[in-house]
Amino acid sequence: MTTDLDQKDIKSKKQPKQKIISLLKTVTLYALMFVVIYSAVNWWRQPVMPANPQLQLTDYQGQTVDLAELSHKQPTLVYFWGTWCSVCSFTSPTINKLAADNYPVVTIAVQSGSDQELYSYLNEHQYSFTAINDQEGNIFADWQGQVTPSYVVLENGEMTQGLTGIQPLWSLKLRLWLASVF
Repeated sequence: MTTDLDQKDIKSKKQPKQKIISLLKTVTLYALMFVVIYSAVNWWRQPVMPANPQLQLTDYQGQTVDLAELSHKQPTLVYFWGTWCSVCSFTSPTINKLAADNYPVVTIAVQSGSDQELYSYLNEHQYSFTAINDQEGNIFADWQGQVTPSYVVLENGEMTQGLTGIQPLWSLKLRLWLASVF
């Protein structure tokens, strides 16, 4: 025979477990909502490949960069950024690391000043990635870019993925690997 005290003991043991389950359900629901909303916004803001894209560009040092040729060898990351972009100050070191790890990366500095100003900025931050100086923002506009940073993965001269915002190194490596597999 159980007493009232025993029943209270049983209820008090169930309540913490129920609270944890309820908390986990709530956290899972909010995480799922975040992923859905983040994905939708990212899809909406991603760059769009122009019908006739200019894939032969010249970097700030006068060297020709052929994005189509690079992307035929292996998937290539194109990174749109700006020296004035506060978020880019967090993402550019990741891009520099990716380039240092021998991943094909071409960056396009949007409205970031003269070639000399871009050179000084890259030198000051010790960035060694390839940089195209899009002084007027025309390249970015051709790709219908809305925000910096933005990224495009090119394979065989075609855009396979587009994304925006802060991306961790592992995510960029995974995207390049997936582009090479599929």
